[in-house]
Amino acid sequence: SGRGTVVTGRVEAGIVKVGEEVEIVGIKDTVKTTVTGVEMFRKLLDEGRAGENCGVLLRGTKREDVQRGQVLAKPGTIKPHTKFDAEVYVLSKEEGGRHTPFLNGYRPQFYFRTTDVTGAIALQDGVEMVMPGDNVEMSVELIHPIAMDPGLRFA
Repeated sequence: SGRGTVVTGRVEAGIVKVGEEVEIVGIKDTVKTTVTGVEMFRKLLDEGRAGENCGVLLRGTKREDVQRGQVLAKPGTIKPHTKFDAEVYVLSKEEGGRHTPFLNGYRPQFYFRTTDVTGAIALQDGVEMVMPGDNVEMSVELIHPIAMDPGLRFA
């Protein structure tokens, strides 16, 4: 219809209202745009609230400007990161996890919200390898930035 692009997802916190400026954060460079519509179950609304799944119409945003895994946020409230430190429990084989240990530099897929991205693991000094069933602290460097706050869960 040429009015922009509708993005869909769950409102994690706060309220998204028609007329508000928002940022599209993560994976690509952060871009500002304006909410021109909110819809839920094919009904047009003035706002979407925390916990609700809704579609948000974004002014002047093309389909190719957005992709799965990006986050819509009030400007300045969430930043994209490629590097983070994490405390991780590695699932054992019996829990549906790994059968084998992994070493420093291992590059698995990390799953955040609705997307996955490759990242390189750096283990702490003195840690040679991680066994299934271990708890471990690690640093991760992702190949694409992801919108994240402290405590964001991932798999």
